[in-house]
Amino acid sequence: MQTYDISRSQALYARAQEVIPGGIFGHYGYSVREDGPKFFSRAEGAHFWDVDGNDYIDYMCAYGPMILGYRHPAIEAAVEAEQRHGNTVSLAAPIMVELAETLVETVAAADWALFGKNGGDATGLAVMVARAATGRAKIVKVDGGYHGVAPWMREGFPGAIPADLEQVLKVPWNDADAFEQLISDHAGEIACFISSPYHHPVFADNELPAPGYWARMEALCRANGIVLIVDDVRSGFRLHPAGSNVAYGFTPDLICFGKAIGNGHPLAALVGTDALKDAAKDVYFTGTQFFNAAPMAAAKATLDELGKMDAVGRMTDLGTKLSDGLVKLAGQRGYELIASGIPAMPYYRLANVSQRTHFAWIDECVKRGVYMLGYHNHFLSTAHTEADLQRTWEVADAAFEALGEPELAPAAAAG
Repeated sequence: MQTYDISRSQALYARAQEVIPGGIFGHYGYSVREDGPKFFSRAEGAHFWDVDGNDYIDYMCAYGPMILGYRHPAIEAAVEAEQRHGNTVSLAAPIMVELAETLVETVAAADWALFGKNGGDATGLAVMVARAATGRAKIVKVDGGYHGVAPWMREGFPGAIPADLEQVLKVPWNDADAFEQLISDHAGEIACFISSPYHHPVFADNELPAPGYWARMEALCRANGIVLIVDDVRSGFRLHPAGSNVAYGFTPDLICFGKAIGNGHPLAALVGTDALKDAAKDVYFTGTQFFNAAPMAAAKATLDELGKMDAVGRMTDLGTKLSDGLVKLAGQRGYELIASGIPAMPYYRLANVSQRTHFAWIDECVKRGVYMLGYHNHFLSTAHTEADLQRTWEVADAAFEALGEPELAPAAAAG
């Protein structure tokens, strides 16, 4: 199976490095691989094409926003119709009210909604609302959990200072005992606990909640006046249409949405219960582009389209088939592939080999037209097809063949 030529992408990357620090920055910068594509030329459905004209089946879905397919006709029509009236205007558009009503109708724990542009807007606002409601300062997060690029999330990154983290406490995932101890150690100081519905760190296997974990965490928050925040920015609408917490049987105070809510159009939302409505009203948090009407039309259309089908069921089924097929292929080639997380957002890791080998397999897949990353969970969409899965398995098998026989990592070989 022939590998792709990416000479145009490489040339454009060299140009970019002259005028953009790093050439490609932020989380996209982390995905840059020496022999991988750097820039796209167009996208359609579950595929994108790079500037060299190579076609990729996309299992990153723009890091999650694409849930219905790139350039979905109904979403783009809604955007174009709204744009004809205006987008950023000196007043809010009626679509904002309609979208808020749709979220309240759709999300089980929502009595109201506020909007921003990125997931980090929603998580940042959620923390501010929690602090305003409780009069407390401390934030509790799961060790390894990611909630955006606000200073309180930047531990170990250049530009962050110790003072940014003074009010942030950490607990291990799935450890309600540790949370209970933290509450005792900081009685009356904790404003909120923020967590994804399940644990999806980078460079590590994803972990689902243990039985009874969320029920106990909710009870501890309720008993101690702590605001329970679910960060559903990544997993929103891929685990349960009414909020990922519904799948795990608990009710948060606030839920943060982003990524898939607008099928790629820039929007985020914070929804919450009536008990926090006044605090949400009082907190001042805004941005020039927060009231763009067209992305709100995209979000309403996205929620409407998702509601017309069993979207979660489709993505779960496709993700299960994809992972089962990849695990089987790996075994046939002498490798062990671990697939963790929920089926619609799988994280893949080659076990008992070096991380370099794992990344080499990912790179070989990308070179042949299956776009994945070695350090991040992946995403399924409703636009992926059985034909995409079949092609993915063919590419993955060719990638294993290119690697040759597995060389066990030293620790695995010694065992």
